Amino acid sequence: MKIAALALVVCVLAVASLLFGSADVSLKDLFRLLSHNDDPGLSTIVLDIRLPRTLLALLVGAGVSASGAAIQGMFRNPLADPALIGVSAGAALFAAIYVVLDGSQGLSLIGMTGSAFVGGLLTTWIVLVVGGRGGGLSTILLAGIAINAIALSGVGMLSYLSTDMQLRSISFWALGSLNGATWVSVLLALAIPVVVLLIFLESRNLNVITLGDEEAEHLGVSHQKLRVRIVSLCAVAVGIGVALTGVIAFLGLVVPHLVRMTLGSNHRTVVPASALLGGMLLLVADVISRTILAPTELPVGILTALVGGPFFIYLIMVEQKGRLVL
Repeated sequence: MKIAALALVVCVLAVASLLFGSADVSLKDLFRLLSHNDDPGLSTIVLDIRLPRTLLALLVGAGVSASGAAIQGMFRNPLADPALIGVSAGAALFAAIYVVLDGSQGLSLIGMTGSAFVGGLLTTWIVLVVGGRGGGLSTILLAGIAINAIALSGVGMLSYLSTDMQLRSISFWALGSLNGATWVSVLLALAIPVVVLLIFLESRNLNVITLGDEEAEHLGVSHQKLRVRIVSLCAVAVGIGVALTGVIAFLGLVVPHLVRMTLGSNHRTVVPASALLGGMLLLVADVISRTILAPTELPVGILTALVGGPFFIYLIMVEQKGRLVL
C-alpha cells in the first residue's frame, strides 16, 4: 500500500516537473498541448526538453537507488554505496580520457557516454577480480577503495593536463546534470528498469545473505555467485546512469537507508521503494536545480550532495541516539 502511494506521488511530481523551468508552463497550457498541438514553442519546451528530462531523472534515480539497496544488502552495511564497486570513478576516468584525447584513440566510435559506460564496467570487473582472490566482502571493499583512488587520481591528472575548455567539460560532467537529456538517452536508459527488475528478483537471496555467509550456504544460497550477480547488475544500472547524467552523489547511499528506517529491511520492499523514492528525489532535485538560479542551471550533483550530506549525518545521529536510549 505504501509503495502504491509512493508511486502515485511520483506520477504527480512527474506531471508537475513539466510545468517548472526558466519558461513557465501552466496546467491549461499542458492540457491544450495534449488536446491539440497548435504551439510549436510549447511543444518543444514540454515534449522535446522537459519530458525526456523528467523520464531520465526517474530512470537514473531508480537505478542508482535500487543498486544502493542491493549493495548495502550484499555488504550487510547501511553505509555501503554503489560507488564502492568502482563504477562511478571508472566512468569518470574514461569520460575524462575521452574529453582530453578529443575522442581520438578509438573512443570516438562510442562517444563520451559509451566511453564512460565501458570505463564503469571495466573498473567494476577489476574490483571483482582483485576482490575475489580474498573470497570475502572486506577484500572486495578494500579493492573497491583502491580502484576508486587510482581512477580518481587519473581524473585529477587528466584535469591537470587539460585545457580550460576541457577542464570545464570534465568538471561539469563529474558534477552531474540532466541538461543533455534527449529521447535517445531515455531510450538507452530504458535498460535500467530491466536491471532493477533483475535486482528485485534477487530479493530473497539478499534477505538470506544478511544472516551471514555460512547460514546462506546452508539455505542454498551461494554468497560468491550472488556477489558476482549483484555487483554486475549494479554496475550496469549505475554505469548507464552515470554515463548519461554524470556522477549523482549520495543518492544510492541515502535513499535505501531512509527506506529501511521507514519501511523495514525486507528487500522485497526495500528495492522497489528505493527505486521509486530515488527517482522522485532526483526529479525534485533536477527541478530545483533548473529553477533556483534560472536561467542559469545548477548541476544536480551539487544539489544532491549539499542536501544528501547533512541529511545523512542527521540519519546517523538519530540512529545513534536510538541505540543510546536502548
